[in-house]
Amino acid sequence: MAGSSQLTYTGVLLAVFAQQLCLPIPSVVFLIAAGALSAKGGMQTGIVVLVAVSACLAADGLWFSFGRRWGSQVVGRLCRFSGDPRGCAKNAHEKFRHYGPRVLCVAKFVPGLDIVMPPLVGAEGVSPAGFLAFDAIGGLLWSSFYVALGYIFSNQIDVAISWVEHLGAALGAVIAVPICLYAGWRGLTLVRMIHRLRLRRISPAMLNRKLKSNRKVAVLDLLNFEGEADSESVQGIPGAMRIDPSRLRNFPHITVPDDVDMILYSSSGGDMVSARAALALNRIGVHKVWMLEGGLNAWRAQGLPVSRPLEEPDAIAERVGIKLPEPAVVRIENKIGE
Repeated sequence: MAGSSQLTYTGVLLAVFAQQLCLPIPSVVFLIAAGALSAKGGMQTGIVVLVAVSACLAADGLWFSFGRRWGSQVVGRLCRFSGDPRGCAKNAHEKFRHYGPRVLCVAKFVPGLDIVMPPLVGAEGVSPAGFLAFDAIGGLLWSSFYVALGYIFSNQIDVAISWVEHLGAALGAVIAVPICLYAGWRGLTLVRMIHRLRLRRISPAMLNRKLKSNRKVAVLDLLNFEGEADSESVQGIPGAMRIDPSRLRNFPHITVPDDVDMILYSSSGGDMVSARAALALNRIGVHKVWMLEGGLNAWRAQGLPVSRPLEEPDAIAERVGIKLPEPAVVRIENKIGE
């Protein structure tokens, strides 16, 4: 186990704590390696598990406190980093409604639930004692499983570590370089879109005048895209359609006439949400987009009207002349009706 001789209890503690805080640290690998070391007498199994559970409780306790203070907003913000923000938040709320805080016992085994459940449990008003009890059970089951896995297959892990010592650097370069290039390209694209939207802002008063003058304006409400759990019950701007642009990525090219203004708005008017939505629209051929300055909050602050429910996408598309493929219209309606 020479490849793992540098592994310490502090290393396990920091790795687990970092991963539970959403940092890209493969703590499972640390736990498996610690289990393998335990089989060789290099570490104590009980101490490894205790350290891992302590790290889980410390990190999850922070998320729990954030949830108690800021409510479901924390869940929504965490879900924005997933591929399907609305689906992430909806799934977490459904699991909590069905199982209650007991879901913490298995959440760490389910990608997508492991991070969002602690703040959601806090937002739902679960007591600190109840949270600690269920989270401790979940941390114990999760850490024990991977430590046991390393302990049982310690001989095979020896072979794997020896192979990694020889090829690890090359393999890391082959995997890391494309990932870094892709991440850099996506980041640059997003920054450019944010800069572009900052030059293409429209004030609430101006949008209100455009809507009243029957100009060809397609207003896209982004609450679903933001992952708002209760977005269906939230009022929006009259004449807007509420669609998650990321769900349109597999649709054919959509034609938007030159005289149609596509205007995006989110709850707070944040640049990041609108930029991500604009990129999703770009992929299906929609490039002429504007952003509502200040978002829905600014619209309401000026005393402008809101309504619920919002209009159906196909009705707005027909009114302003946007050509949506028939299958796309049907699927959009189905998504909204879910």
